[in-house]
Amino acid sequence: MGSNVWVMRGLGQLLFLLALALIGCGDGETDVAGDTWMPPKPEDGVPLLGADCDPMVPTFCGLPFPSNVYLDDDPTGQNPSGKSVRFGKTTLPKPVGSDTHCAPELLYDHDGFSPSQAALTHLPGAKCDDCATPHTIERSLADDSPTVMIDADTGQRVAHWVDIDVNVQSNDETDRRLFMLRPAVRLDYGARYIVAIRNVSDADGVPIPPSAVFQALRDKQALKSGTPSEQWSAYARRELYADIFGKLEAAGVERGDLQIAWDYTTASRENITGAAVEMRDRALAAAGDDGPTFVVKEVTEFPDPTASPNILRKIEVVMTVPLFLTAATKSIKKGEPLDNLNLNAQGELVQNGSMEQEVLILVPRSVEGGKKHGLLQNGHGLFGNRVEGANGFLARTANEYQYITFSTNYFGFDGDSVALAAEGFLGRCEVLKSFPERQVQGMVNQLLAMRMMLRRVAKQGIKDASGKVVLDPAWIDPNVRAYRGDSQGGIMGATYMALSTDVTRGLLGEPGMPYNLMLVRSVDFLKYALFLNTGFGFNPVANQLVLGLVQMSWDRIEPAGFAQHIERDLLSGTPAHHVILHVARGDHQVTNYGAHMMARAIGAAQLKSDDSKMPVWDSYYGIDEIDGPVENRSVMVDYEFGLAPNPDVNQPNTDGCDPHDRVRLLTPSFTQQDEFFRTGRISWHCKGACNCSDDSPDDKQEDGCEHSYQDQCK
Repeated sequence: MGSNVWVMRGLGQLLFLLALALIGCGDGETDVAGDTWMPPKPEDGVPLLGADCDPMVPTFCGLPFPSNVYLDDDPTGQNPSGKSVRFGKTTLPKPVGSDTHCAPELLYDHDGFSPSQAALTHLPGAKCDDCATPHTIERSLADDSPTVMIDADTGQRVAHWVDIDVNVQSNDETDRRLFMLRPAVRLDYGARYIVAIRNVSDADGVPIPPSAVFQALRDKQALKSGTPSEQWSAYARRELYADIFGKLEAAGVERGDLQIAWDYTTASRENITGAAVEMRDRALAAAGDDGPTFVVKEVTEFPDPTASPNILRKIEVVMTVPLFLTAATKSIKKGEPLDNLNLNAQGELVQNGSMEQEVLILVPRSVEGGKKHGLLQNGHGLFGNRVEGANGFLARTANEYQYITFSTNYFGFDGDSVALAAEGFLGRCEVLKSFPERQVQGMVNQLLAMRMMLRRVAKQGIKDASGKVVLDPAWIDPNVRAYRGDSQGGIMGATYMALSTDVTRGLLGEPGMPYNLMLVRSVDFLKYALFLNTGFGFNPVANQLVLGLVQMSWDRIEPAGFAQHIERDLLSGTPAHHVILHVARGDHQVTNYGAHMMARAIGAAQLKSDDSKMPVWDSYYGIDEIDGPVENRSVMVDYEFGLAPNPDVNQPNTDGCDPHDRVRLLTPSFTQQDEFFRTGRISWHCKGACNCSDDSPDDKQEDGCEHSYQDQCK
């Protein structure tokens, strides 16, 4: 009897093993679900990796990026979704001369990754002529596209294009060119996405093989060789990849020819927009109904209309605004303490006294005519200041179109901030947080400047030290108020428009988003790239990772985190807004691809001429085309300057004369914005198609073309 029991037990075990063999070998593969081998779990490293680097991309640490292997439960309970981005101690780049890598703690307060960041990986020597480009975005949605992005919950494909990074220092560095899938639309908050790449070859047409770890996951094989972390990583991610492959197959993407696939989750809405909205609300409440108080710093009179045909006087005031940073240092030098959001132990935003902010007000000569003037706030360009346009386009706007114009520096993103930005690129990783957080305060200061002008100044006016009225409140029509900005002012102006509770109409000149897309496609970045290369050892991989990490924090104030709230899905306590995007085709400084990204996020349509006889210059993926005039709708208007199309690759356009600052000097841009600001109506103001024919000017080109050419191109 006893011997029969052991026989039966032995037979049962044999049958069980045979069943496992049949399950695992039916397709000639080893099924990991039936494999009894288990690697030892490493003691350190990221839980799913057993290391700080993902061996699925063995060539460079930190790739693929972003990735959910670095998303874990939030032990503090302070992040809205309960998740926290937790890189390993050595995952992030290490600055030159430093003994340590960028600290993962800098990003613990993020509960997901940027909805605007390119997905980065490395396929050594990759060449993909069949991949989507910025001009062929639709290709990414085709069934046979080599690259795929899907929403993991819905299976819906995400439009994108591929950049294979060309920003390397020499030809022998081609093996460090990252393979980047750049979403053509701003992704949703708190959503999980899956990235997959297949059938990509090198320059010789040879398919690039998957890494050993990914092949083990893809082909259901246990990885019994390699480092302990490689073995553990392939084992620990079995359940995750069963889900990833299942969702890809449901979307029509077979696993057999995949070279790599991974998933990542975007940050929540509250995590991205929460600080700016809270600071805005608390600052406006603290400033009171009339807005910030101010003192007059200086009044400059221009009695001679010949010398100053547009401006009667300039008034410089200093307003006092609530401070929500740990300090308000104008220019932070090397090694000095950084300013960050002032948070208590529970992660709550706390006011820290006040700071002073200078505001420049232009009083035009037209006030002498007795007409009431609107209020127009101007946003300055990259690392500029409030005096931009004071003797040019802004002065003309003020006098010819009857506006009291005013400007204040974008604190944290003005000329005083150049040293801080440079220090970050040179390897001071803490700047990744400080730089954008200072800009949250700077944006709130912009909103407070409008509140001061709209309420306090419109009621009380301004007197100089002698008691003379230098700005009469009778000159102001507070019902006409708007924002305009160019370049950085047009970019960050999208955030202003999404957040403003006082202004609902804006003009965004040379706009775009996100900075992660625009920086390397700008001629302006060349000088900053020198700092970045110096700080991180002339390593294009580290450069792209740093830009990706910056984007995570930058989302909290740049338009990538806010443009979608301008006229739809409004932020709490905020009215609907409408904007005009003025785009210079072939712009050298702000790539047109960024403007298209912004238009898609806003829901802006491309405006056609009123009579529909003049088509748009080009149709763009995801952007509707609409006949003018329109109301209650944001629009984009293209201006043509006869330049070559923007490059497919991630480099700036350098063809011909940079048209970057020309649109704001053309008559139709003045008249279109004025009609919009006063009535909400957006009409076609160009003679035909908006253009400047510099080589062979004719009567169809716009008024101001010759002047703008002389001003910008000579």
